[in-house]
Amino acid sequence: MIIRTDKPGASRRHFLRGAGVALALPWMESLAGAQTKAANKPPVRFATVYFSNGVEPEHWWAKGEGTAMKIGPALSPMEPHAGDYTFIKGLYHHQAFISTSPHLGRSPNLLSGAKVSLDPADIRVGTSFDQILSQRIGGQTAVPSLALGIEPNELRLEDGLSMIYGSCISWATPSRPATKEIYPARTFDLLVGDGTGRKLDRSILDAVRQETRDLQPKINGSDRTKLGEYLESIRDIEKRIERAAKDERMEGWRPTLDKPNMERPADALPQDVPQHMKMMLDLMVLAFQMDKTRIITLMLNNDLSQMNFRFVEGVKGALHLDLTHNQKAPAAEAMYLKTNQYHVAQFAYLVDRLKKIDEGGQSILDNSMLMLASSLFDGDSHGADQLPILLAGKGGGSLRPGRNLDYLEKGDDQRRACSLYLSLMDKMGVPLDKFGDASTRLAEV
Repeated sequence: MIIRTDKPGASRRHFLRGAGVALALPWMESLAGAQTKAANKPPVRFATVYFSNGVEPEHWWAKGEGTAMKIGPALSPMEPHAGDYTFIKGLYHHQAFISTSPHLGRSPNLLSGAKVSLDPADIRVGTSFDQILSQRIGGQTAVPSLALGIEPNELRLEDGLSMIYGSCISWATPSRPATKEIYPARTFDLLVGDGTGRKLDRSILDAVRQETRDLQPKINGSDRTKLGEYLESIRDIEKRIERAAKDERMEGWRPTLDKPNMERPADALPQDVPQHMKMMLDLMVLAFQMDKTRIITLMLNNDLSQMNFRFVEGVKGALHLDLTHNQKAPAAEAMYLKTNQYHVAQFAYLVDRLKKIDEGGQSILDNSMLMLASSLFDGDSHGADQLPILLAGKGGGSLRPGRNLDYLEKGDDQRRACSLYLSLMDKMGVPLDKFGDASTRLAEV
């Protein structure tokens, strides 16, 4: 006798019963309910790759659609991936557009659209939508989300404002950025340990619990609240250890890797920028392939970046910020184009790698949504009337790449970048009524 449990919410195990013995049958799609079929599909992932200081508009454009799409010189590294991405034109953030700070009023709110406080005593922006995703669905993986970068957080002031604004696009709360990791080795350890960078070790947690028990009688009510919050974070670590210690995927979809397929990077911070960027991109691929996280942001450079692009052929002697603020000088413009091409090439590398990894008839790219963006359009004039955005991948079938979407001539309410974010969050299983300055989804996405 086969006992079926294919109604919604039922166990995915089926049993063959006879002579008082119950044996588990192998998973069979024909007996599966809707939830089982969903569990048999790869998850949808989201990543943002950010580059600072905008683009040269003359070189950033697209015409036509699909494999016949023609693109501007800055986008040339994406030519091998025609049909894998959508060019999006005309979206913007109103709060960024009206900000009086040409850089720091526009970069930290790239993923939130929130107002950036220009009061030096009050660092405040908005929770970014990658962190909304992390809060809602991050518990499904060992690492709720990753915020990665190449350059460290800067603590200096720029025009009286903290450069923490220019160092972070991922914000866990309106006043606290997500911890940005720039060391490849520490990122690797996050992916192969308990999700916190430590090796799996319950004895450490047991010792911490004993110490907190000893503290309880000695502290007041306010401190007990703080201690409770701390213990909740300890419980979160315990859950990660439990998840890592057992295979929770007895049936259905499984990651294509259960162990890293790359060596642990050296402890030191790479001093070669191209090598550093490639390592971080490879770690993003590893994170998705092992299903250690489904939400990642990567800053290729900070806003107002002092990165020197002399490693790019034809770029000499100038820092990135100087190249982008060039007053249209022809020689500097030519080098600015090369830096834009270099940033796009990093995104193209990520697209190419994910496109080549099969996970059951689909690539990881097919099951991902990858966004390339900067917080300015015309870097020389600090233009914030639109954002340069590419969106690659199929989002598990919810996106149709290969299109050229132009919202520039539409009304302001149809140009909200936060409408795009609402649409993307829907596709990640996190529907919201409102986010940032938008309460409607972006048409055609």
